[in-house]
Amino acid sequence: MIDELSDLKSSSEKAEYLQSIVIARATGGETDDEYYKNLRKEFLDSNYKNLLPLFIKSSRNLEQLWQFIKGEYGTYAERRSYIGEKFRPLFDILELSNYNPAEDIINSSLNQFDADGVYLYWRKALERKNNDPDGSITIARTMIETVCKNILDKMEIEYASNIDLSELYKLTAKELNLMAEQHTEKVFKQILGGCSAIVNGLGSLRNKLGDAYGQGIKKQSQKLVTQS
Repeated sequence: MIDELSDLKSSSEKAEYLQSIVIARATGGETDDEYYKNLRKEFLDSNYKNLLPLFIKSSRNLEQLWQFIKGEYGTYAERRSYIGEKFRPLFDILELSNYNPAEDIINSSLNQFDADGVYLYWRKALERKNNDPDGSITIARTMIETVCKNILDKMEIEYASNIDLSELYKLTAKELNLMAEQHTEKVFKQILGGCSAIVNGLGSLRNKLGDAYGQGIKKQSQKLVTQS
């Protein structure tokens, strides 16, 4: 690693340095291509990869970046504004206290799940985790219930409207062949047994608080009709 970059301890410092390199190259300043390549590679190899500006991902060196940026914006001011806007999602995440990079992966996965409200539950849980941990636990439970109920709805499996979380998870896991007793391999039994224990523990932590019951597809459709 280049000596000057070794002085950068945090991901925030590295992101700021990378942005400064990009701005310098885009506005006629002098900078080092090796610094850019090293920082680009480090972020591409990290859990922050999905937050890196697309033009950084596609530009392997500063010459490629220059060819892109000069064709997009004619003035320095426009280029600075564009670069700052594209780096903002990365800085927003890096500035959050107690941020867990794994959240990016979970966010992306939940955003692909086509059940109304599941992604919203996840975001609400993250927002409350520091100032309202009890509420965050409640929302996490609701999210699990919503996922399970949507799976069962799509499989046309009936369940009681007031079904307990542990029973709901057990029913869903059984249909998906994810019960520990459905497998003989020790490692699978350990992993699946651990998942069940976590869900059971979450259910006991928050039994009847707030929006503690997740919704299946039918309930969500009814709610949307009522609100329209």
